[in-house]
Amino acid sequence: MKMVKENDVKFVRLWFTDVLGFLKSFAITIDELEGALEEGMGFDGSSIEGYARIEESDMMAKPDPSTFTILPFKGSDNAVEAFMFCDILEPHGSPYAGDPRWALKKNLKKAKDLGYTLYVGPELEYFYFKDNSTKTEPLDSGGYFELTPSDVAINLRNETILALQQMGIAVEFSHHEVAPSQHEIDLKYTDALRMADQAMTYRLTVKEVAMNHGVYASFMPKPLFAENGSGMHTHQSLFKGNKNAFFDPNNQYHLSKTSKSYIAGLLKYAREVCLVVAQWVNSYKRLVPGYEAPVYVSWGQRNRSALVRVPMYRVGKEKATRAEFRCPDPACNPYLAFSVMLAAGLKGIEDDMELPDPVEEDIFHMSEAQRVERGIASLPGSLGEAINVTEKSDLVREALGDHIFEKFIENKKLEWDNYRIHVSEYEVKTYLPVL
Repeated sequence: MKMVKENDVKFVRLWFTDVLGFLKSFAITIDELEGALEEGMGFDGSSIEGYARIEESDMMAKPDPSTFTILPFKGSDNAVEAFMFCDILEPHGSPYAGDPRWALKKNLKKAKDLGYTLYVGPELEYFYFKDNSTKTEPLDSGGYFELTPSDVAINLRNETILALQQMGIAVEFSHHEVAPSQHEIDLKYTDALRMADQAMTYRLTVKEVAMNHGVYASFMPKPLFAENGSGMHTHQSLFKGNKNAFFDPNNQYHLSKTSKSYIAGLLKYAREVCLVVAQWVNSYKRLVPGYEAPVYVSWGQRNRSALVRVPMYRVGKEKATRAEFRCPDPACNPYLAFSVMLAAGLKGIEDDMELPDPVEEDIFHMSEAQRVERGIASLPGSLGEAINVTEKSDLVREALGDHIFEKFIENKKLEWDNYRIHVSEYEVKTYLPVL
């Protein structure tokens, strides 16, 4: 309330996400803020994807005051606005089972009970286009680490970074990515709940800055044919207090037993969690060989064709020891994605799983027989295959809870059915002239 008064804030937006990871918001006046902080604000949950049925629709959005942030963008009449992320509650005050933020909190509590805190650092890639039409016209033809004049969007990136910093979100660096008009801004690692909130804020900020300059930013995983898609490589590690539980100075790879079992869990359950971290039909157009996206379940240090990469250790950088999970894309729900990754890793620790030998060869150039001989499995090749795998997963069901799990699967089946019955331009051009 003090910050509101000092900054002359006129409106506060209350933010939360639906099951699919779309940001939802409603604004309250300052007169309502104290009541919202104490009791929450009521809303109709029946219109939110994956929330309540119409006969049980009353929900409460309870703001988390630790997330209070003043927006760098002025509203109408230059009014100062702020936002807070909310936890969604039942009318009687208990956490709502359909709230993705609550699902992540539950999984983080399991880690905390074992003495761990999960830290994550995602790399969210995205594209700039001249507009949001189906032409997907890029702003530039630049490539990896390209500088001006090809990288015409550098000012957009810089403005986005300044806006993020104004909101207290730490940024490590930014650069042009491999595909034309593809970009990346890396957020500095922090605890998983805060990072999920920051990832949602990041996506909105990238789009807001682009819109203010008359262009369109997209986190669609694979918008351009024959070009690299956008990933959300997620660097992760467990800490005990200030000590990185993944580091062991005496191990060949500087990996502790804890980290090796965690990574083994990620590998074992990769196929089961894939639907959650790559949740759209279009996600599986990215996860194909040849475009720097992981397809095969393996790990390595220098190998960027592997699903899990362990960056090389640098002396004095023990806290940077981490595993990079490379199949998530930036259009996923970060609360659910971090939940299933953590669940897989903790299961690996719980079951004392052994980490297989690393694969440092380019797996894309192996024959199928060589991959079978090495025991290298493949990620699902389509949304339909991913649904079939995840639907049978006890690990994902437990991580998300019955409500979110069932609503999520239900929605993905509907998406897959709609996609299957669609007749594409490719089919008409290929088959109509000859069949």
